[in-house]
Amino acid sequence: MGGGGSALRVCSDHRGGINWLSLSPDGQRLLTGSEDGTARLWSTANGQCCALLQGHESYVTFCQLEDGAAFTCSADCTIRRWDLHTGQCVQVYQGHTSIVNRSAWRAGLLARQRETEARNVGSWETQILVANNQLFSSSYDRTARVWSVDKGQVSREFRGHRNCVLTLAYSAPWDAPCVEEAEARGLLVTGSTDGTAKVWQVASGCCHQTLRGHTGAVLCLVLDELGRTAFTGSTDATIRAWDILSGEQLRVFREHQGSIICLELVEQLLYSGSADRTVKCWLADAGQCVRTFPAHRRSVSALKFHAGTLFTGSGDACARAFDAQSGALQRVFRGHALVINCLQVHGHVLYTASHDGALRLWDLRGLQAPCPRPTGKRSLSRLFSNRVACVTAVPLQPT
Repeated sequence: MGGGGSALRVCSDHRGGINWLSLSPDGQRLLTGSEDGTARLWSTANGQCCALLQGHESYVTFCQLEDGAAFTCSADCTIRRWDLHTGQCVQVYQGHTSIVNRSAWRAGLLARQRETEARNVGSWETQILVANNQLFSSSYDRTARVWSVDKGQVSREFRGHRNCVLTLAYSAPWDAPCVEEAEARGLLVTGSTDGTAKVWQVASGCCHQTLRGHTGAVLCLVLDELGRTAFTGSTDATIRAWDILSGEQLRVFREHQGSIICLELVEQLLYSGSADRTVKCWLADAGQCVRTFPAHRRSVSALKFHAGTLFTGSGDACARAFDAQSGALQRVFRGHALVINCLQVHGHVLYTASHDGALRLWDLRGLQAPCPRPTGKRSLSRLFSNRVACVTAVPLQPT
């Protein structure tokens, strides 16, 4: 079994559980969204809180850092955009009529865990994403929406799901010669508790395909490099691969014994975290399971692949590092008191955010460094659920 990880810092500024953690594209900042109704901006250089973002009237369900701006969404039915330099709210996006969007609905999925842990499973799917100066959002009001980032106005409303819309992914055509054409041909993929995923034409708002086959709620989804194939994970314990243009179901991944909570696609390998307390690695183009990562004592709530290492967060309040190639457990990070909702990796530091309200920074030095797999062509698809940001940095020194 792997040894214990060394904590560099524990940040306990939030007065409620942390539902999400986002890393900026340049790797210099982190953003946390909390049950206390605030978001906080952190420096990755020293681990200090550098801004407190206040204004939401209920808990913050999800947050996203972009170049020059931070976005937060809340149970108060709004989304807010914040200036990173001043910490001031510069835009409020209003129109949703229910939570934008936290997966509190998933509490029932983890009933075998203690009640408080199950209730606070957190946000494991994408609720907002930004692409081509457009903001996409999903809500418990059964809709997804696209907004003009600058104007704060709804451009399109996507209606058709019969229940909560939990997860979003955006696909821009890889061969689009300009931003305007990418916008015209862009597709939005949504997953819902009604058991379906839908593919939408962003320009018209029309439903292009409905992906039917799951017998339970769709909790998570990822797109392949070209944005042509969608992988959806469900409470029915299966993962399904779809051609989003034709709507054809390509294959079904069956070996998990519990709900699929999170997905991570790395080249041709698909990693899945489940309520059955395992992570599985699959050949994405064949549906074959090639490796199982056990050792978790509760559901697997978060995944991150970084430089040959697979990091996991669990309802057992621990994070773990596995050698992705051999499956060997390299390290266990203990210290949180409740479920880990989100992970990020920056340089030699692992960041974990938990429903215990703490952001913890862990020293990754000393982990065996496998040779990184070759990097394929960068995708134009924008997917912010379980995104890994790998940026070289000078590590913090242990305290």
